[in-house]
Amino acid sequence: MTDKLTNKVALITGAASGIGRASAEGMAAEGAAIMCADIDAEGAEQTALIIEQRGGTASSMKLDVSVSEEVAHAISQTKSILGNMDILFNNAGIGGGDWDTTIGINLSGVYYGLHHGARELANNGGGVIINTASVAGLVGLVSSSTPTDIGEISEGAGAYIAAKHGVSGLTKQFALMFGRQGVRVNAIAPGYIETPMTAQFREDPAANEFITSLHPIGRLGQPEEIAAAAVFLASDDASFITGVVLPVDGGYTAR
Repeated sequence: MTDKLTNKVALITGAASGIGRASAEGMAAEGAAIMCADIDAEGAEQTALIIEQRGGTASSMKLDVSVSEEVAHAISQTKSILGNMDILFNNAGIGGGDWDTTIGINLSGVYYGLHHGARELANNGGGVIINTASVAGLVGLVSSSTPTDIGEISEGAGAYIAAKHGVSGLTKQFALMFGRQGVRVNAIAPGYIETPMTAQFREDPAANEFITSLHPIGRLGQPEEIAAAAVFLASDDASFITGVVLPVDGGYTAR
């Protein structure tokens, strides 16, 4: 590794599994101390343990990102336990459900991170915020029954699309608002990634074949590939990049 994040402290939400765990491991491998936060406290603790067993520095906490006060507390606790906060990765999310729950976690949860986190970073001289959007924050989704039409692929698709498009918009807005204060704000828009969130699709051979076919590269993505993008955006290698929603999608949005 190149120690791109030496002496940095990162708070990562949704760190118990999938993209969050891979990103926690990836940033720790580059020298960052990690606060692993998730509503799944046991999973977050396990991620922190993995990092510590590899010689890194990490802590964990339970966090419901849909509650503004809990997000503010998580930022305060990160600073108290790890000494600072330089990077905030608003990654926590669900695959889709009823409108209120999906918007509460996938959109409001990101907004609360931006609202509290951007001000904190600005007051400390700057930092980086990364949001997990989705290809569903850039384009509509198609279903296997009508693969050429934009439409519902699940009961929660409408809420998911609305939330992720909202994340894309918030990313640009906060980048504009806080750029002069040294805070860079970007988002990653993953395609379908092999995580617990997509397991329901991948376990059905027909559904797996369909979602794979949506990616011109010919396969689904791996959590580590999203983590690599997060490490890049968090590092000084991306020092002139802000307000970007970066597709890491195997060509999904090129169609």
